[in-house]
Amino acid sequence: MQEEIIIAGSGGQGILFTGELLAHAAMDADKFITFFPSYGAEMRGGSANCTVVISDKEIGSPVVAHPSTLIILNNLSLSRFLERLKEKGLLLVNSSLVDTKINRQDIEIVRIPASEIAEKKVGNIKTANLVILGKYLEKKKIVPIENVYRSIEIVLNGKKELISLNSEALKYGYNYKEASSQ
Repeated sequence: MQEEIIIAGSGGQGILFTGELLAHAAMDADKFITFFPSYGAEMRGGSANCTVVISDKEIGSPVVAHPSTLIILNNLSLSRFLERLKEKGLLLVNSSLVDTKINRQDIEIVRIPASEIAEKKVGNIKTANLVILGKYLEKKKIVPIENVYRSIEIVLNGKKELISLNSEALKYGYNYKEASSQ
């Protein structure tokens, strides 16, 4: 098994944090991982993306031309990465911010209003990244959610309020059932 994921959005949306958590949790689950962050010079508000590769075997390169999964948090990232997604790949989009029509019939599309859930259910819009990560974990089941909960505690190192908020957002995304495939 080898899962290649690109997570993309704007600087300030927690894109790199999401990738780091996923990589940490996969390592905790005894998987081989690579984590390759990339962000524009303008940082907050500019483009940000990262690549995470999770495998049962050693990984030859962190560079991914055609991912098996895209996690997209804004329209610009969708237009930038959509054509790279493999046939039969999984596309998760934050439908609160992504309103672009997707004209691919060869992929699974899951829309989740991550920003809306983060704001209205969790009480902090900055947790939209964890909402969509939760949905990814539920769909792919490559890394157990328990490993991500542990990773949140380790990466946020004692910041109890942030640990609680991010864990709650992850749970909301994981349990979100109204996401529809297109």
